[in-house]
Amino acid sequence: MEVVTVTQNKDLTEKYDVVVVGGGAAGLSAALVLGRARLRTLVVDAGEPRNAPSDHMQGYLTRDGMSPAEFLALGREEIARYGVELVRDRAVDVTRDADFAVELAGGRTAHARRLIVTTGLKDELPAVPGVAERFGRDVLHCPFCHGWEVRDERFGVLATGPLSVHQALMVSQWSDEVTLFLHTVAEEELSDDDLRRLAAAGVKVVPGEVAGLRVEDDRLTGVLLADGTAHDRSVVFVAPKAAPRTGLMERLGAELQETPFGAYPVVDPTGRTSVPGVWTAGNAMGFAEQVVHAASGGYRAAAAVVGDLIMSDLDAAVAGQYT
Repeated sequence: MEVVTVTQNKDLTEKYDVVVVGGGAAGLSAALVLGRARLRTLVVDAGEPRNAPSDHMQGYLTRDGMSPAEFLALGREEIARYGVELVRDRAVDVTRDADFAVELAGGRTAHARRLIVTTGLKDELPAVPGVAERFGRDVLHCPFCHGWEVRDERFGVLATGPLSVHQALMVSQWSDEVTLFLHTVAEEELSDDDLRRLAAAGVKVVPGEVAGLRVEDDRLTGVLLADGTAHDRSVVFVAPKAAPRTGLMERLGAELQETPFGAYPVVDPTGRTSVPGVWTAGNAMGFAEQVVHAASGGYRAAAAVVGDLIMSDLDAAVAGQYT
């Protein structure tokens, strides 16, 4: 089904108008706009989408319930129609002289006038036995992504920091049976407002460290505490620590800003970074970018790049007439 122009053995020393680093929703959306604008475009895709553990994605109008893998396959097919090239490789370094030189792990170098970085982020999960193995199935992190599918089940929330209270309150919209397992959070860390809200939402608070998950017949059935007690639960929500993939941005000297979810590039409304000629979109610019947001951001960044290149070329042509 998938038809994609992949540059497997080609020497990438020819200049592109734009190199897009990252082949997820943001990168493919940007590439689609760039291809349709008749710009020579290369997508560098390491094949590590954030939502790979999930069987489906939700909340994307007309694509609700589609598997992430199918979504990306269709995107690759679409960009190929407009001559966009895609290389299965990892961008390991980038430098800039007159243009950008993107070095790939496979030893090749791609040159471009503009750069769109959509490298996303990696979710670092709590080191609790069973969490990583069940992540994306019945260990979840986003109620907007999965809440409807697990509605009215018995929820557990694994606390790992102050934002876990907020997570427990949020998921109570999808179930009346929610238990907040404090795990590494001390009871005295909960404020009076926290306790009042949790009580109002019907969220039960259980102190004590979580030792693991109980799984039977490939289904989550409970949460096990270090003291030996067990609590029946069929879904557990966790709050992964975000690890933004900002290596290329740092090499280019982009300005970053600290957030509760990691450091991300400072951008304008189009995704333009502090580095001239560099844009970003998707989870490379923020933790909470869902697939639909990433696709929109990629479109917005690409449209800005198209306009930037057009005006740059026109200004160069005008200047040439008066020299």
